[in-house]
Amino acid sequence: MSWLVQPRLVYGPFDDPGLYLDFRFGRRAILFDLGDLTPLSSRELMRVSHVFVSHTHMDHIAGFDRLLRVCLHRTEPLTLAGPPGFIDQVEHRIRSFTWNLLDEQSIDFRLHVMEFESERLARAAKFHARDAFVRHDGVPPDYPPGTVLAEENMRIEAVALDHGIPSLAFALREELKVNVLRGALDEMGLATGPWLSKAKRAARRGEPDDNLIDVGRDHTIPLGELRRRAFRIGPGQIVAYVTDAASHIENHRKIVRLAEKADQLFIEAMFLEKDRALATATRHLTARDAGALARAAHVKHFTVFHHSARYLSDPSSIGREVRDGFEAIPA
Repeated sequence: MSWLVQPRLVYGPFDDPGLYLDFRFGRRAILFDLGDLTPLSSRELMRVSHVFVSHTHMDHIAGFDRLLRVCLHRTEPLTLAGPPGFIDQVEHRIRSFTWNLLDEQSIDFRLHVMEFESERLARAAKFHARDAFVRHDGVPPDYPPGTVLAEENMRIEAVALDHGIPSLAFALREELKVNVLRGALDEMGLATGPWLSKAKRAARRGEPDDNLIDVGRDHTIPLGELRRRAFRIGPGQIVAYVTDAASHIENHRKIVRLAEKADQLFIEAMFLEKDRALATATRHLTARDAGALARAAHVKHFTVFHHSARYLSDPSSIGREVRDGFEAIPA
């Protein structure tokens, strides 16, 4: 199965945190965290529809200004979600700029900003360019607990971890995956078109095989025949992102539950075991913690990042301790 979403760290493992999730066929992207965005082109940033921010320490929010500047003249809104207090912080950031050139004739770019608290989106506000980004409070979407985005074929889950303040971890979960065999469509004499998206949605919803799919030109075909000949159906993709979390049992439990059986886990590994006291004081995970949590969550692949610069002279030491932590947990 080919993956719809291609995740990659925005910067290297010793730099600001951030994960860019590129939707291969959707001309769309999502960001987990807003550190320094210099490696991303303006074209890549223009594709960002949603940003999910773990917390607002500088290295996780410093890229906000560039993202706003790039997206300012587009028509599609930009949605951001973060921890409690996030709306106020975004408003203060916006208010630090002068907007006298914006009026009712301006492109109506909108910022939708939400806060996640007590397992739900608790507050929401909108900022319109035509109003010079005056704040308008609103009502957040009524998603299920632990959900910050719900769409037809995927959702984004969140959990609040302890970092002295709430630090959100995220997981993208794609629903049942339906790949189309184009050669099979040709053999069946079927041309691609809007009907194909509807058929894929029907397959994901588990509709019965005898459900007739309108493929155009007054022709229908049973969904079951498409399933057997033209579709390859499998579990959806899971991508988890964990950063800035104290190493204690409650956080570990939440991380393992969020990342359970993830295809890809991106997890911080800030310190080595020799600096465990520093990790505890600053409420970060160690490299050994990262490896152990990846093993406990039974992830398929994982990448560690957000390393302290103190290990730049010996980066391989981090990898060694990650492996030690992974191998210390029974399969």
